[in-house]
Amino acid sequence: MLALALPALAGLVVEPLYVLVDTGIVGHLGTGPLGGLAIASLVLSVSIWIFSFLSTGTTARIAFLTGSGDDRGARMVVVQAAWLAVAIGCCVALVVAVVARPLAQLIGARADVLTAATTYLRISAIGLPFVFVSFVAIGAFRGRSDTRSTVVIILLANVVNIVLEVAFVYGLRTGVGGSALGTVCAQIVSAVWFWLRLAQTMPGLRAAVARPRWEAMRSLVVVGRYLFVRTAALMGTFALALNAASKSGDAVLGGHQIGIQVFFFAALATDSLAIAAQAIVGTALGHGDRAEVRALVARMERFAIVAGIALGGLVALAAPLLSKAFSRDPAVRSSALTALLFVAAVQVPGAIAFVFDGVLLGASDARFLMRALVGALLVFLPFYAAVHVRPSFGLPVIWTGLLSWMIARAVLTRWRARGEAWMVGAN
Repeated sequence: MLALALPALAGLVVEPLYVLVDTGIVGHLGTGPLGGLAIASLVLSVSIWIFSFLSTGTTARIAFLTGSGDDRGARMVVVQAAWLAVAIGCCVALVVAVVARPLAQLIGARADVLTAATTYLRISAIGLPFVFVSFVAIGAFRGRSDTRSTVVIILLANVVNIVLEVAFVYGLRTGVGGSALGTVCAQIVSAVWFWLRLAQTMPGLRAAVARPRWEAMRSLVVVGRYLFVRTAALMGTFALALNAASKSGDAVLGGHQIGIQVFFFAALATDSLAIAAQAIVGTALGHGDRAEVRALVARMERFAIVAGIALGGLVALAAPLLSKAFSRDPAVRSSALTALLFVAAVQVPGAIAFVFDGVLLGASDARFLMRALVGALLVFLPFYAAVHVRPSFGLPVIWTGLLSWMIARAVLTRWRARGEAWMVGAN
């Protein structure tokens, strides 16, 4: 579990460096380019995140086929998933390029910010097919229980990104467009590198390249449909929480923002456990030994509880320092402390929910996961409604809702994993 989770965690931490590097470089160009980057990053993050099933779906299928010894089938899945990624990437890229300006205006961009956001989005759209193809390669590596190769390539791609962006923005003075172009070049290098490495570790992959076959893509599309809705429900919950915080005043909104960012950072650790669980369970299901799978799941649950307690304790101990580190405003600090204590409380049910997400994803049980996230969203809605009607309820009610949302996810996924039906999902 640790051998898979630790490299996966490193990869998850390294991935956000693309945006961090862009922010650091573009920030020296002025407030207009920086504001444009903020809006463009939001649009790109959403566009990329909702198609993350290209990675998770591929992981589940490759893990199962690897466990069952079907190397030929695994190669075919990788190739057809790549075709699907190219098709989706080209469509999304075209849409983003065409609607870049009106979409930035809809979000609230004006004047210099609008120009910068439009430029960044249109250039960045070129890299989207390569991002989605990389998703497939990452999923294939994880399905083969190899999380080390991905972190090395992602790290080196970030180095390429830094070098190119500095050269384009400061050397050639290409402005925010140069920042976007540097990232696109790094994404292309990353995609090519992933596939060259994958071809080395999967003998016969190059020979397996064939024309697109709908029947081979269909299972990924079906899984993707459910995971798409699941991701929408996940994003909807955070959007409603943010909306509720904004109605409660600036101090509450600031405190909520600090809390949610610490939550996302802590979630990287538990998400790495989910990646490990997905690969391990998928491979074990491929072996066909249900007793082995059941023992693995029980062990992973204990691992999740220990990890959740450790993370929760760290966040609780650090909460007073974190609230002071992020703001000088006493009202914001007070709100942040409240949010951070809830973040600490969320860690145990969060770790359980994440690990069982990975278990069920390993079995391609995407339909249930979709229903679980939609059900958890319904649990959160009364808390959102309460703050919407009476904003003075503020963060205690918002975060009680998020804690209840996470508990609902943990209960639902654990209940499912204790049954038998999900074990046939990967077939």
